[in-house]
Amino acid sequence: MPSLDFKGKSFIYTHHLGVPYRELNVVPEKSSPAPGKPPDLDDNLILHGDNLEALKALLPRYAGKVDCIYIDPPYNTGTEGWCYNDKVNSPLMREWLKKSANPVEREDLQRHDKWLCMMWPRLHLLKDLLAEDGAIFVSIDDNEVHRLRAVMDEVFGEDNFVATIIWQKNYSPKNTASYFSEDHDFIVVYAKHRPSWKPELLARTDEQDAAYKNPDNDPRGAWKTGDLSARNPYSAGVYPITCPGGRVLTGPPEGRYWIISEAKFRDWDKDKRIWWGKDGNSVPQVKKFLTEVMQGRVPQTLWFYTEVGHTDESKKEVKQIVGFETREEGTITPKPSRLIQRILEIATDKNSVVLDSFAGSGTTAHAVLALNKKDGGNRKFILCETEDYADTLTAERVRRVIHGYDYTGTQETELHPPEKITWTTFGKDKARNEIIERIEGIENLERANYDKIEKKITDGVLTIVGQKQIAKKMPGLGGSFAYVELGEPMDLARLLAEKPGTLPNFASLSRYLFFTATGHTLPATAAPAATKSPAKAKGKTKSKPQPLPADGPVLIGETAVWRIYLHYQPDEAWLRSPAAAFTRTHAEALDAARQKEAPGKSVLVFAAAKYISHRSLRELRVDFAQLPYALHRVQSE
Repeated sequence: MPSLDFKGKSFIYTHHLGVPYRELNVVPEKSSPAPGKPPDLDDNLILHGDNLEALKALLPRYAGKVDCIYIDPPYNTGTEGWCYNDKVNSPLMREWLKKSANPVEREDLQRHDKWLCMMWPRLHLLKDLLAEDGAIFVSIDDNEVHRLRAVMDEVFGEDNFVATIIWQKNYSPKNTASYFSEDHDFIVVYAKHRPSWKPELLARTDEQDAAYKNPDNDPRGAWKTGDLSARNPYSAGVYPITCPGGRVLTGPPEGRYWIISEAKFRDWDKDKRIWWGKDGNSVPQVKKFLTEVMQGRVPQTLWFYTEVGHTDESKKEVKQIVGFETREEGTITPKPSRLIQRILEIATDKNSVVLDSFAGSGTTAHAVLALNKKDGGNRKFILCETEDYADTLTAERVRRVIHGYDYTGTQETELHPPEKITWTTFGKDKARNEIIERIEGIENLERANYDKIEKKITDGVLTIVGQKQIAKKMPGLGGSFAYVELGEPMDLARLLAEKPGTLPNFASLSRYLFFTATGHTLPATAAPAATKSPAKAKGKTKSKPQPLPADGPVLIGETAVWRIYLHYQPDEAWLRSPAAAFTRTHAEALDAARQKEAPGKSVLVFAAAKYISHRSLRELRVDFAQLPYALHRVQSE
């Protein structure tokens, strides 16, 4: 497979592996939890921080568990003001970046290299987070679509390419364009493992169902006709037919063949599946019943704005919710929520996890909540936003969508789909009169419902919009989320470097292991559950760490599904002794405690070694993980 070469690739090739894990710290005052519950990392998440580090921080909890990823990265037009500032551990890389412009400008001769350096490690982490039967959707335009395809072929594998979707983002051409009016963006789709992923069918449209009628009151319901002849030769496809009205057909139309045998034809006619026309003498056709057709439609790669929205709609949508244009909060180009909802309809079920690591104005969360409201789903969203407006725009939009918001202003409703009008068409009396009658009919029908009906032709497109001044409370969609800031790196090397040549204390190692196993963060001052005892100090009760027992693992924390234990002493001699090994006696004791205190959970134990087989551990619902090998390096120093 061909590979794409770019400046800096050799330095960022494995950069994602060296990005440190970071703590995920919930910020209660910025969260919007469910009533009566504290904000929690198991909820929907909005993460504020560098999205590369945010993706790495999500790995312990969500590796292989995200069903649908949608990202809208910088298009790299040279006018977006995005910066490349990944802390790549290379003097040559740092020197290169120091000499070039940041933010990335159009005149920057290395802007494509920087964009690829930015995308490469993020795509690798996104792939690690994606489920085996999941898919990723990436919005992009002509500036980088060919490079995106090449780099995604390398990261995801060219065999996992699914499709490139064309989204019609503008509803009218731009007559100021120098060459062509660019009216579309791309959405590039890759599966984690293409044979395992299949898009959901879209709901049938009213137009599709309207083609089915029931003129003969067939008890099987509405139907439409289909041709009984075809051009392909069929050995049993030539025979005479006598119509119920007496007309004799010596065979199918010239050059064609009946698609079924004569015996099959007689069976269908007996079952009243043949339509002979109102007079009984028409060329026979087969009746296709609505109840028997595929209950859905296969997604297509052309998405028109009439179905999924356009850029003007998205800007108005954000302004209506948060009260200001998104450009006031940075160079964001939001997508319409209908567009993201279409992706979710194709790529998720009611319990899917959805990730957007370039969250912008929070459209993905809005779409998830809207679809959950529509079909009673329980989809979860995870948003990552690097910029400072993560709270004031991204999270604020989601808060208002959840709880409802006051809306005062002009509400516009499209009363007629935008229609292309040419002078040639308008110059013909009949066509012009039909258009005028249609406009007048809409005005007469809708005049009482709107303060003003605006008709205009812009760039050859006729639009009819009803305008109404409103001041009302828009109802909320429900839902909740936890607002999260990235904390200190959960890095074992940093942990060991605090006191070089010494082993980390029990509390520090507990926090590191608990986070890497679950994605949850233990309090910095937390002592192991089995080592706490109350002690009085100035009239208050507090927890005081006690000497650790050497005879068994200690419960360091729990999640909704796990009980995490650590069998450890920060002592070199102890770690090398048989006492440091996890045994059957330990496992049976932990299983007994689990059955008594948390029967629905599983147990995970960290220890230096084990004296029990994996089969025995599985029977006891206990998992074993060896202590990080870096600890042994310290022992050897």
